[in-house]
Amino acid sequence: MSKEKLVIFDTTLRDGEQSPGASMTKDEKIRIARQLEKMKVDVIEAGFAIASPGDFEAVKAVADVIEASTVCSLARAIEADIQRAGDALKNAKSARIHTFIATSPIHMKYKLKMEPDQVVEQAVHAVKFARQFTDNVEFSLEDASRTEFDFMCRITEAVINAGAGTVNFPDTVGYGEPGQFGETIGRMIENVPNSDKAIMSVHCHNDLGLAVANSLSAVLHGARQVECTINGLGERAGNASLEEVVMAVRTRKDVFPVETDIDTSHIVPTSRLVSNITGFAVQPNKAIVGANAFAHEAGIHQDGVLKHRETYEIMQAEDVGWNANKLVLGKHSGRAAFVARLEALGISFETKEELTAAFARFKELADKKHEIFDEDLQALVSDVATAEVEKYRLDTLEVVSKTGSVPRAELVLRVDDDTRTVASVGSGPVDAAFKAVEEVAESGADLQLYSVNAITSGTDSQGEVTVRLEKDGRIVNGSGADTDIVVASVKAYLNALNIMASQQYKPHPQKDGV
Repeated sequence: MSKEKLVIFDTTLRDGEQSPGASMTKDEKIRIARQLEKMKVDVIEAGFAIASPGDFEAVKAVADVIEASTVCSLARAIEADIQRAGDALKNAKSARIHTFIATSPIHMKYKLKMEPDQVVEQAVHAVKFARQFTDNVEFSLEDASRTEFDFMCRITEAVINAGAGTVNFPDTVGYGEPGQFGETIGRMIENVPNSDKAIMSVHCHNDLGLAVANSLSAVLHGARQVECTINGLGERAGNASLEEVVMAVRTRKDVFPVETDIDTSHIVPTSRLVSNITGFAVQPNKAIVGANAFAHEAGIHQDGVLKHRETYEIMQAEDVGWNANKLVLGKHSGRAAFVARLEALGISFETKEELTAAFARFKELADKKHEIFDEDLQALVSDVATAEVEKYRLDTLEVVSKTGSVPRAELVLRVDDDTRTVASVGSGPVDAAFKAVEEVAESGADLQLYSVNAITSGTDSQGEVTVRLEKDGRIVNGSGADTDIVVASVKAYLNALNIMASQQYKPHPQKDGV
């Protein structure tokens, strides 16, 4: 018997971007969107078009290039928002407008300062207005998990009558409990007379660590769309993790009456791309995509797996993209092989100059590392052009650090068209190097995060460094990779300063969201 389809709605580019420091440039959004399309995600929420000119351009750019997935923009239940979303999606092969309004008593009273009748009226008008731009309209009841049941049913029936093809019930503050949340969705479907005219959807946050559990419970009670993000990225504690939802449905076919169209072999590469671009490292014990997800150290586990894999593994690592990307390139690989591998990873360049720069860095890396893996290539590409303006560039770095002495760093930096030599001391080599950079940059920014991760295994692995800077309430991530961790650190710091200089960073534009 054929199963019903579960629509996978990915909001990494919108809700995921609301994580402090996770803002993405237009080009980065396009790279992720192309990877999501390759994974066969049904709906890609590309952003919040009215939030800023940059967000509008990013939504438009994604809509212009994506062909196999539906591209969506979020919009408040306001005509100006919806108009802006419609304009951004004008060239999309398949477009969706996702409009929303808060429906819980606490939100209506204190945030909206509106009566329930006014909320219903505005919701219906928003859906009807959005239908002028596309017949694919989704409506969300913000803070649905704290919305009174009778009102939830009333507004759901009204927006479906107005033309909403999908109605979404967000657990906006992560308040839901799986049994109660799923049961509420099921009761709502039974009580709304026209519920069969729309797909019921859920969008769960992870404040209590229950986002995936709540989403799956809703699926068992009739929801046929799940809104989720790669790596569970999102504001506060994040969103339901796409990889966990998809693999739960796939692995427990005996429980879930649905199936997805997701090509799971692209899960791990997509996870790494998102991690690389946002600077949010994936914890080793993260389900599905963590480095230890399929590792076995306990002797009894190792013995069992060697005798019969299914004794301790319920999924095959290869099914989600592990082990699919072994040795890729080496120092003797040519430009054509380099380009072909990047294309296989969904990476392309807008200009020949960017490609030439990336290939030059590949050759430099190949002289340091005998084996170049896909993870190295992802980091290398992110290292090439993450800022439109390269105001600061590292020429040389010399560090002196030994037991019993104060570490010292001397740098030669290119600043616009000038060359500056500067030295400083610090509590460690990285601290000394950062202080030397600041003597030149005088950015006045606060260092909020310094994170180091090994990209691959081995002592010759590249170290990938993420630096998060904050200035005047604005946050930006910089990243850098090198086999020398101090060099990688300086690259990351300069990358963050360059992004600031190029004005690509911004405060969180989403004043509201589901």
